[in-house]
Amino acid sequence: MSASLWKKMYAFNEDRLDKPRRFGVTEIPIPNFSPFSHNLLQDIFESRGEYVDGLKLSGDSYSLMPKATIKQVIDLAHQHGVYVSTGVWDEHVIPKTPNDFKEYVEECKQLGFDTIELNAGSLGIPEETFLRFVRLVKSAGLKARPHFQVRFNESDIPKGRDRAYGAYIPPKPRSSEFVEDVDLLIRKAERCLKEDADMIMIDALGVSQHADKMRGDIVAKIIGRLGLEKTMFEASNQRISEWFIRQYSPKVNLCIDHSHVLDVECIRGRNSGSNHAFVFGLSSFSVLK
Repeated sequence: MSASLWKKMYAFNEDRLDKPRRFGVTEIPIPNFSPFSHNLLQDIFESRGEYVDGLKLSGDSYSLMPKATIKQVIDLAHQHGVYVSTGVWDEHVIPKTPNDFKEYVEECKQLGFDTIELNAGSLGIPEETFLRFVRLVKSAGLKARPHFQVRFNESDIPKGRDRAYGAYIPPKPRSSEFVEDVDLLIRKAERCLKEDADMIMIDALGVSQHADKMRGDIVAKIIGRLGLEKTMFEASNQRISEWFIRQYSPKVNLCIDHSHVLDVECIRGRNSGSNHAFVFGLSSFSVLK
């Protein structure tokens, strides 16, 4: 189906811009590595490449691949006008000192990466060092994207208690209270933006899975302080993607699974308040209403 026919069928909003886009960005994690990954990626770009803005290398298996293979993936994405982010590629070996990190940035640049994602949680470095890493990425001519996660109590399974084998321990009710202060997260993100970071990635899993319900108040605070154009949310499923688009318009930036691209693009293109049951089914959004 041609792009023009698709847009006519689903009454696309005229505000939906063509690539390259500054907002309303759709990024996808790369499919897990397999002998068929390259063909799958090519099929994705050929069938829905117009609606994919970015590709994120999210599988640790790619860090074990030859650099030539990584370069092929990046070149394929660029052929379809898709930028490439490091995601968690090689994240476990990112140097913790500025001098070594500078060499890492140069290697990413030579491979053709457009964006380097810096996960504040997994790097485990002081805030000033983290900000220096942002500056090093920018000075190399690449885009810097700090990654933050809103953390909740992750489990209702008791931890660290001595008990006899097989003994029953009643589970504690799952809590929705913060483990990490959202205001502190936002302050750190604001400092990154002052250092010219291009966008802040927020893992939406923390506000949609571990909480009792979608924490719209947290999302509103993050967007209100950082700005819609400067934030991207990782949405783990279609109903969460639809919630973001309904609440914040098609201009919200989302990182979604490649299998959801056409559905999400359809929702982005339609006028607010339309009935989207034909895409997601009658009950898929009911949890978040």
